Amino acid sequence: MAPSPIALVAVLALLVPAVAATQTLPVEVTTVRDFRPIFGTVESVKQAAARTRIAGTLERLEVVEGDDVELGAEIARVVDPKLDEELAAVDASIRALEAERQLAEIELERVRELRRRQTVSAQALDEARTNLDVVEQELAARRAERAVIEEREEEGRVLAPAAGRVLQVPMTRGMNVQPGETVATVATADYVLRARLPERHARFLAEGDTVRIAARGLLASEIVGEGTITQVYPELDAGRVVADIAAAGLGDYFVGERVRLEVATGARRAVVVPPRYLDKRYGVTFAKLEGGEEVVVQPGTEVDGGVEILAGLHAGDTLVAYGD
Repeated sequence: MAPSPIALVAVLALLVPAVAATQTLPVEVTTVRDFRPIFGTVESVKQAAARTRIAGTLERLEVVEGDDVELGAEIARVVDPKLDEELAAVDASIRALEAERQLAEIELERVRELRRRQTVSAQALDEARTNLDVVEQELAARRAERAVIEEREEEGRVLAPAAGRVLQVPMTRGMNVQPGETVATVATADYVLRARLPERHARFLAEGDTVRIAARGLLASEIVGEGTITQVYPELDAGRVVADIAAAGLGDYFVGERVRLEVATGARRAVVVPPRYLDKRYGVTFAKLEGGEEVVVQPGTEVDGGVEILAGLHAGDTLVAYGD
């Protein structure tokens, strides 16, 4: 059964106020933030140098720029030929002392037997015991010396100081190196955007503030994401304040890549109108007041929530959206 015309009129009467409510906008003065376009640089939170610990020849080099490494992974090995010679000499000394100890043990047993027969003095037995003790102490010293040489050989292993990406490898296989030289520089896996702003904007920056991030590419201007300021450094760098910004997806960027950012550098009071309440014709921007009257307005820049209106509207005005 089709609804009667009276019922349709009643339904429309109920819908009209709701539609009208969605089409009007009371003009209010709100707080807007001023954003300054800057560049940020993708940097690792920390960079660690893998250094040599002994002098020698770089026999093995296991990484190149761009490799991912784990903490403690062996990335190179330094070999000192003199250590092998020292080790061979110590091994020969140990073998000689072990033979000497065997003779001392045999001599001590012989003197003990003679002492039981009362054919040698107690002093002879003490001398045999002392001789064995001296040989065992010398043998222990040589074994400790061998352990030190083995430890020095072990120090020829150059280990990754952190998990991350290898940025630089200034060495080549076969080079002679000295203790403390850098074999590779490793950037930790945690990345930040590091921004530098003029000193006059320092008072506006605070941890936790939101930063807008543009698409990759120096010419990109479209905002595609947001980050958060995690640290504002207390020391100025060449007259600029330095801030670290955490954002998702930075692991896919090159270390040192520049990214366009927008940072809030202050707040002010302004009239902001969504674009659908404005109409630009013949180079002039209009706004429609409730009742149908159009007024000429002077638009400013785009801000959060719409377009800033510099002149033509006042708090208390009610606007009607165009196209309704």
